[in-house]
Amino acid sequence: MEVVYEDNHLIVVNKRAGEIVQGDKTGDKPLSEMVKDYIKEKYAKPGNVFCGVVHRLDRPVAGLVVFARTSKALERMNAMFRDGKVHKTYLALVEGKPPRPEGLLEDWLVSDGRINKTFVTAAGSKDAKLARLRYRMLAQGRRYTVLEVELLTGRKHQIRAQLANMGCVIKGDLKYGARRSNPDGGISLQAHKVEFVHPVSRENISLTADVLSEMQLILDEKGLDQR
Repeated sequence: MEVVYEDNHLIVVNKRAGEIVQGDKTGDKPLSEMVKDYIKEKYAKPGNVFCGVVHRLDRPVAGLVVFARTSKALERMNAMFRDGKVHKTYLALVEGKPPRPEGLLEDWLVSDGRINKTFVTAAGSKDAKLARLRYRMLAQGRRYTVLEVELLTGRKHQIRAQLANMGCVIKGDLKYGARRSNPDGGISLQAHKVEFVHPVSRENISLTADVLSEMQLILDEKGLDQR
C-alpha cells in the first residue's frame, strides 16, 4: 500500500487497479481495512482504529484516495466533496482521439444498478443527472491518446460514460466498449491529482500520483505543450 500523505487527521493512499475502497459482496479486503492495519501497526494503536471513507474510486480505476483518521476530518471532508471544494484531476488513456484538443462535456446521465452501468440520455429523462467535465489532450500515440480530465461533478461512472459517448473509450474498459481488456483487469483511468484546503489546519494540500507507465510512455514520446 503506497501512502502519499498522512497526518493526524488524514491519510491519502495511491490505490492500484483492482483494489476496492470499501467492503462489498466479494468479501475481498478493502483499502479501508488495509489503512486501519497500517495505522494500528505504525502507531501501536490499541483496539479499533478509526478510518473514515471520504470518497470512492471504481474498482478498476487507480489513483489517489483520501481517508479520514478522525470523525471531525470525515465530517468536514464529506462536506467539502459535497460542495465541490475538492479539485480532482484524472488521466485517461483512450482509444482514438477526441474531436477537439480540449473541451467541456455536459451530458445527462442515468445509472442502471442492475448491470452497474451508466448511460447518456436526453435532458429531462427520469432520474437523469447533469454531468460536467473538462478534458484536454496531452499526447497522441498511434492507437491511444492521453487525456487530462477535470471532474466538475461526481456522478457514477461519469468519466467512463462521457468519454465513451464522445467516441473515446478508456483502454481496457470492456463495459463501455473497449476492444480488449487490460492484463491486470483494470482500466486505464487514474485519479492523478487532488487539491483541497485541509479540514483542520486550513493549509492548501496538493497531491499527485506518479503517472501510470503506459501513459508515461506516450507522454515521453508524443507529449504536447503542458501549459
